[in-house]
Amino acid sequence: MQSHPAVGERDLVYGIGNTGLSIARFLKRQERQAVYVDSRPAPPGLTELSALQPDAEVIVGKRPLELLHAVRRVIVSPGISDQDTLLEAARAAGVDVVSDIELFVECARAPFVAITGSNGKSTVTTLIALMCEADGKRVLAGANLGEPALDLLSHETPDVYVLELSSFQLQRTRSLPAKVAVLLNISPDHLDWHRDENEYREAKYRIFREAAAVVINRVDDEARRRMVSGRTCRSFALNEPRRQNFGTRQVDGETWLARGDEVLLPAAKMKLVGRHNLENALAALAAGDLLGLHMPAMLEALKTFTGLPHRMQFVARFNNVTFINDSKATNVAAAIASVNSVEGKVVLIAGGQGKGGDFAALAGAVHDRLRALVLIGEDAAKIENAFAGRVPVTQAESLPAAVTYSAELATPGDTVLLAPACASFDQFPNYQERGVAFRVAVEALQS
Repeated sequence: MQSHPAVGERDLVYGIGNTGLSIARFLKRQERQAVYVDSRPAPPGLTELSALQPDAEVIVGKRPLELLHAVRRVIVSPGISDQDTLLEAARAAGVDVVSDIELFVECARAPFVAITGSNGKSTVTTLIALMCEADGKRVLAGANLGEPALDLLSHETPDVYVLELSSFQLQRTRSLPAKVAVLLNISPDHLDWHRDENEYREAKYRIFREAAAVVINRVDDEARRRMVSGRTCRSFALNEPRRQNFGTRQVDGETWLARGDEVLLPAAKMKLVGRHNLENALAALAAGDLLGLHMPAMLEALKTFTGLPHRMQFVARFNNVTFINDSKATNVAAAIASVNSVEGKVVLIAGGQGKGGDFAALAGAVHDRLRALVLIGEDAAKIENAFAGRVPVTQAESLPAAVTYSAELATPGDTVLLAPACASFDQFPNYQERGVAFRVAVEALQS
């Protein structure tokens, strides 16, 4: 028979996925007791949790509201919406609801950089970490990307942490004293999780609250308005920069990355492709500059970084048609950026599970760039209706079929681009597996 701590001495961990397991490991190191809850009957990580915390109480398949009077706080995984019944009941009962990031901030013994944005944050997080390494710093990167934030605390303390943060994590984090906070961009996303677009935007802007220094996109007027007077700031954009800010300049017809009047590196020297990746590089340079990193080291990191999987990833070229995997383009703005970052005509593979985005905006922005549109998944009909006959549309029953149709529709010089503008969950567990399925289908065409 299990023995449980006295009333109010244990935490309630809500959500037993990847983040939930990291919370369990953290609480074990802290010698804290918890009850673990997941509304799903068979959540991922259940076996690992039993091995990690064999004596812990675990409740699955329901929301035990009666436990709320007997717990110290609720530590919640980021994917669970604030409108969840258990969370609403916890707040109504005056029980503290916190994120894993809140716990990280309480225990971290090194400064951290925090990065958020609707698009590009994984690339920028990775770039900043690589720049730190190139400059001889000991660095650990994670949170929404890679290793969960609380697992980072189990390693030897670095010189700096680099954290990618989602709007979910930011909304539930009260204290975030980042050494540098980076806000890349904001476009409608995760409207299936947030109450409305305003709540989503407000969650993103929380990253500024206690930051010692900030990096903003200078074409974002609202981000500029949110700046606190007297705080150190660097801005980035693709236009020409002033003073110590970052942008691009033209030298003899060639685009260079620049800091103020100083040109730094020809864009062609980077292995990253696309205008959006040029912005990502500038944001990373601005953050590194605020961290005091040396410019030669940062530029060397930029020249060698080839990008992350499933983000504008080159897959193959045959019959003079290029195949690119941007499965990570899970919202409308990301898909628009993907299409606009390649040369020539595009056969676009899109569709999946929409996230509340405006498919009419996608159609308006890219229809003249498309040779054809091949649609998959749950929201295929919605996307087709948004394009209203402006491009040839084919609906495919599967991603492999979509790849086959796209190869037939493409002409020499075209690009077949997977940029779904949707989540993958109607057909795949995650965007990574969708990207792998695309690559496998392309390789099958070559064999």
